[in-house]
Amino acid sequence: MRFLLDPEQRAFAHSLNALLTAADTPAVIRGWAAGDHTAGRALWSRLADAGVFALAVPEAYEGVGPLPVELAVAFVELGRHGVPGPLVETVAAAALLSRLDESGPAKRLLPALASGAALATVALPGGGPFVLDADAAEVCLTVTYPGAGRGEHPAGRDAGVRGSGTRDTARDVGRVDPGISDTGPRDAGARGTGTRDAGTQGTETRDAGVPDTSRPDTSTQNTGTGPPDTSAAPAQLHLTQTPHPHPHPHDSGTGTGTGTGSSPTTPITPGVDAPAPRPSLDRARRLTLPRPGGELLAAGPHVTRAAAQALTWARLATAAQALGVGLALLDMTVEYVKRRTQFGVPIGSFQAVKHQLADAKVALEFARPLLFGAALSMDPADVAAAKVTACEAAYATARTALQAHGAIGYTAEYDLSLWLTKSRALHTAWGSPAECRAEVLAGRTAAGGGDPRP
Repeated sequence: MRFLLDPEQRAFAHSLNALLTAADTPAVIRGWAAGDHTAGRALWSRLADAGVFALAVPEAYEGVGPLPVELAVAFVELGRHGVPGPLVETVAAAALLSRLDESGPAKRLLPALASGAALATVALPGGGPFVLDADAAEVCLTVTYPGAGRGEHPAGRDAGVRGSGTRDTARDVGRVDPGISDTGPRDAGARGTGTRDAGTQGTETRDAGVPDTSRPDTSTQNTGTGPPDTSAAPAQLHLTQTPHPHPHPHDSGTGTGTGTGSSPTTPITPGVDAPAPRPSLDRARRLTLPRPGGELLAAGPHVTRAAAQALTWARLATAAQALGVGLALLDMTVEYVKRRTQFGVPIGSFQAVKHQLADAKVALEFARPLLFGAALSMDPADVAAAKVTACEAAYATARTALQAHGAIGYTAEYDLSLWLTKSRALHTAWGSPAECRAEVLAGRTAAGGGDPRP
């Protein structure tokens, strides 16, 4: 089945591509990774002016949505250009707030998210304890089940929350993805095996090495007591709002735009007001623990339902972002193999290189209709299928790109590394491949009423 964008959607994609091409996103990414959010917030403001964040916000709260297809179109371009920041998390927060039975939190927070005046990050039930870019976001939402058997504190090690960065943080190798950035003096290169994917199989890298997932990966699964027992207590949604030392481009200097009236010039003490970021394979993904406590916004079964919807929207945005990352990696690699010569001819003329690039192209193009089909249905199983397909296609393309580029692909100074690391981080963000496949099988079972196996 073919899903063709209409002229308005194509024009929207072209306008975003032009905006982001002119933005010098590699410099923005490196600044964000270093903790300098100035350029990133300026770009965030321009994206908000283009209507990107309003796509997930209902019209009742000053948005234009929900428009999942247009959101997917936008996030493909955001991934293609590697835009940093809590993009997916802001979409998930918008979906979470707009689906609560209580309209108060949505009226209070969603207009600022739609306009770009506030950035949001969110942690949902079932995952590890980390959230993305809490040091940059004004709004941090945490859904927990107090007394559910995995800790009662929102910021606890086993707090029962799924953060967007829980699968790519360092420090806790037994609980998270092997695609982590080791803080010790390890070699930045990867361990070759002499196979087709030689030179890409490092398990811990400091720069652009893409870890191997060809072997079964058990480290992405939590080793605690499993998902929280949601029958033990009603879900609770907590809000933590964070002042920042630099005003947002949309701010007038009198507040954060989230209705709190707190000054954006309030100084932050690292580790107290703003938790210190943890290292990630993708250096632009700054992972932190959510702050303890916070204001209770809502509680009850409707929070659980809203969190499930938010997870579906987060997976859709992640799938679109991964597809864009894969397309960018493929484009960069095709251009490189046209210029790089060996034995007096471009290496792109070699049949082995052509076949690998063709495989990458086919995988990405197969993921595209799944993505837009999922955006049309918004069925959790369809979205999970799109997420696993797009993320695996992007990761396979990253491995091909790294092999085609050779040693230069490992260097942090080379722009390719920014997309290589992002492809690996997105691979398990908001649900590992195993979790997404389980969602697909569960959906088939529910639809057919029987065993999903043929």
